[in-house]
Amino acid sequence: MLESTIWRQYNNENDFREKLAEFCVLDIVDLIEDDKELYGVMKSKLTKKELKLFAMDSAGLSDDEIKAEFGVDDEALQKMKFKLYKKFKQDKTRLCFRQSAEFE
Repeated sequence: MLESTIWRQYNNENDFREKLAEFCVLDIVDLIEDDKELYGVMKSKLTKKELKLFAMDSAGLSDDEIKAEFGVDDEALQKMKFKLYKKFKQDKTRLCFRQSAEFE
């Protein structure tokens, strides 16, 4: 499942759930249970560029590799990362990743 996603291009495992919980400041058990559905929500809330940056950064790629991929300098990369991780902490984004109350 999810083998041909942007996430899997840079990560060996579908461990985006743990990273997502970490950056959204949510417990893993509060996230949508189905990985495919959770990835779909994440994909809808992030731009392709943000999703790729998240996958690359989570995979531990160096800043130099990421800068080369996006064609940006140090300052632009730091702004991109700041914007991405700020988005994860915003209620309008992070609450979309939560399991709805009807399933609890």
